Amino acid sequence: MRSVRLWIPAALLVVAGAGVAGWQLMPAKGNDNRTITVGTTDAVTSLDPAGAYDAGSWALFSNVFQSLLTFEPGGAKPVPDAAKSCAFTDTGLRTYRCTLRDDLTFPSGRTMTAADVKFSFDRVKRINDEVGPASLLSTLGSVDASGRTVTFHLSSPDATFPFKLATGAGSIVDSTRYPRRSLRTGTGVDGTGPYVLKAYTQGAKAVLAPYPGYKGAVDDLGRPVVLRYYANSGALQVAWKAKELDVVARQLPPAVLAALSPSDPAQRVTEADSAETRNLVLNVREGSPLHDRRVRQALASLVDRETLVDRTYRGTTDPLYGLIPAGITGHATSFFDSYPKPDPKKARALLTEAGVSLPVRFTYGFAEGRGAAGEEAAELKRQLEADGLFKVTTEGFEWTEFQKKYAEGGLDAWAVGWVADYPDADTFGAPLVGTGNSMKNGYTDKDVDRLIKETRQDADRSRTADAFRRLQAQVAQDVPLIPLWQRRDYVISSEDVSGGEYLSDGTGVFRLWQLSWL
Repeated sequence: MRSVRLWIPAALLVVAGAGVAGWQLMPAKGNDNRTITVGTTDAVTSLDPAGAYDAGSWALFSNVFQSLLTFEPGGAKPVPDAAKSCAFTDTGLRTYRCTLRDDLTFPSGRTMTAADVKFSFDRVKRINDEVGPASLLSTLGSVDASGRTVTFHLSSPDATFPFKLATGAGSIVDSTRYPRRSLRTGTGVDGTGPYVLKAYTQGAKAVLAPYPGYKGAVDDLGRPVVLRYYANSGALQVAWKAKELDVVARQLPPAVLAALSPSDPAQRVTEADSAETRNLVLNVREGSPLHDRRVRQALASLVDRETLVDRTYRGTTDPLYGLIPAGITGHATSFFDSYPKPDPKKARALLTEAGVSLPVRFTYGFAEGRGAAGEEAAELKRQLEADGLFKVTTEGFEWTEFQKKYAEGGLDAWAVGWVADYPDADTFGAPLVGTGNSMKNGYTDKDVDRLIKETRQDADRSRTADAFRRLQAQVAQDVPLIPLWQRRDYVISSEDVSGGEYLSDGTGVFRLWQLSWL
């Protein structure tokens, strides 16, 4: 998912004012109807699940839509939500069947049926929007609906398919309210999630109210919430300092995060290990100045992650040397093995071997307002141009324009954050480097595709580590992208709001219903 929230193996919860009496740390029932305001720099690409594959959109989807399966906080395996039960019906991992709950209704009062589920998956595949999640469902061949039963027929074995059902790509929509062959327009949403969308202003706010008709894995419907969207980290910081927000998630400026104090009595801070990653994606299509693998290897030979993390992110991120981040089964440091330190001599030799004119000129795009993306671009430009081997033209774009720009091949390189769709290494495989990947950079490799398929044939995910390491070794040689860093996850709330530690984790679910007043 563009731009894991990994299950938290080591989380640091800093609660200011720890000496407050215990009874004050319990949710205050009298405040249940007070609205909690949450601020973020994430953007929503589309309100239609068929038209978005990014963190901001899916954060909203996980509250207003329901999937057959979901993840409990910190859970590594999906559990039933809209489904009563789900399971593979064959040993070959190619037929997956779910039985719907009997008590599901849309806000209109209409009962959800198995036909709605089939409709929802069919239209994602049929529409195949350029920034939508169809690529995540690449192994889905067809869907059957009968009574309360939905059967998924897969084109190849896929042990991770239940994980994919629990993502935003598995959002179930009302088949009477959504076009079959095109995206829905307007600001309406018709799902069965824990919240209903009462009002929405693109780029500004989403007003959410608990949905009393919700039935599923969530026990407590939560409080009314307003999600406020900010164009950049600076604007988010201003709103937080002005006390316009009760909770901040993704992403204050790095300098602000680095200076957070556990002794500040006015706020609660949750800092947790995370596997959100960021990569410099390279256009490998013929005609691109980065088409030749040796040119891409030269780029990888010049990137100084330690300096990037120190100067741009003030230690709030960690250098990343592999496709799969630390903390996920299958993690490897393949880029460190191949490019252990910045080496201009090696880079020059590779470019000479490729027979290209120096400096190699290329365009580098980034999404404006996405954390420190502008500062990051400037630092990488400095590193890559330092020895006269490359000439980099950087340009920032609004988020939706940025996605379309690189999807259409309009950039040579672009920096993209990646939040896992689900807590498994597979989410860093096919979506990033498989044929038809969501990075839209034209990369395809038979060995990589074979290894991706190999990992999906084992239901015991711990046994896939070796194949994932071999996959990453191949990626480090082909360099369709360059891993840069993985983030530490921060959620900041005012002293009278609890639940921030459960808001996001490696399951890809954004749990607004966990927020409460103290």
